[in-house]
Formats: sequence, C-alpha cells, structure tokens
Amino acid sequence: QVQVVESGGGLVQAGGSLRLSCAASGSIFIFNTGDWYRQAPGKQRELVATVTIDGSTNYADSVKGRFTISRNNAKSTMYLQMNSLKPEDTAVYYCHGLIQDSAGWRIVGSWGQGTQVTVSS
Repeated sequence: QVQVVESGGGLVQAGGSLRLSCAASGSIFIFNTGDWYRQAPGKQRELVATVTIDGSTNYADSVKGRFTISRNNAKSTMYLQMNSLKPEDTAVYYCHGLIQDSAGWRIVGSWGQGTQVTVSS
C-alpha cells in the first residue's frame, strides 16, 4: 500500500517562500493527477492547486500567481512552490493524488498529519 507523506512546511515571514513535497518512501510510481489542499483552524478545507493528467494546472484564486504545483515522476514526488506567502496562507497542507505503479492505478493521500505552514506578519 502506497502512503504519501507531506513535508517542507515550517515557519516563515510574510513575503517568504516554502516548497512542499509529497512523496512515499521506498515507492516508485507516477502522479497522474495531484492536488494540494489546506485547512486553517476554524475554516473549511480548501483546494489550493491541481495538476491534471495532461499537465495542466489550476489554482484557487487566493493563491493564483504565487503558488506553483508540479510533479517529478522520476522521483515519484509532487511539489507545491509557495512564494510571496501571506499570514492567511497559514494552514495544514495535505496532498492527494491518483498514482500509477506496478499494481495499477490508485488514489493516495489522507487527512492525517499533513505539513504545517505558518506565516508570520
């Protein structure tokens, strides 16, 4: 069973940058599609960015122009580059995706730990 883990979060000042990663240790697969979500305390979960099977991307209006989703299938990893961070970007970030490995296609991701991003003003 493939389990992806988010990493790369941390504390950063407003205007700074972070790059989040989504990968599974010891597993080789490709991301056919991928999504990054975030959830701030007391707020609903928000879909932040999506990469589709043909490589096109979509972003929430709140992050458009600042965040970039990408995937490196040679490393079985998906990324979220976050620039010009704002305090309102503070949240736990989660990745999900439709992957393909030797066993076939499957959905990966959970609403477990995620990676915490905290942006100070």
